[in-house]
Amino acid sequence: MSEHLIHLIGGSNDENATLTAERKKEACHITFQYRGQSIESEADDFFDAFCQIRLKLEQHGLIPLCYGASLNVFPSGMSRSMGSGLRAYRLTVGRQALTGDLVSIFDSGPDVIPASVANQKEYFDSWLASLKVR
Repeated sequence: MSEHLIHLIGGSNDENATLTAERKKEACHITFQYRGQSIESEADDFFDAFCQIRLKLEQHGLIPLCYGASLNVFPSGMSRSMGSGLRAYRLTVGRQALTGDLVSIFDSGPDVIPASVANQKEYFDSWLASLKVR
C-alpha cells in the first residue's frame, strides 16, 4: 500500500487530496480523499483506476496535479501488465518514448500539464499516429 499527497487544480489554492493505492487480490484499488469525501475505484491497473477517479473529479472542475493526469503522459501496455500501471511515459509527438521518459503516475513535477481524461487520451492517440507517419 502506498499513500500520496496530491494537489488539486480547480480548487482552493492549497487544496490537496490523499490518494491510497493498494493491490486487493487481483485488482488495483485506489481511495481518493478530499473535502471530507472519499472516492474509491478498482481496475486491472492503477492508471485505469485513477482515470475513473479523475472522471468523477472532473464533474466538480478538479484535476489532480500529478503525472497520471498530465496531458503528455500515458502508460504502455507493458507498464500496465508488468508494473500495474504505476509508471507511464512522458510522450513527445514524433518521438518514440524511452526508458528515461518513465515517471511514477502519482508523482508531480514542473513539467506536469493538467488535462482531462479525454484530452490525455486524444494526445496519446496523436502521439501514436505521429509514429506511424515515419
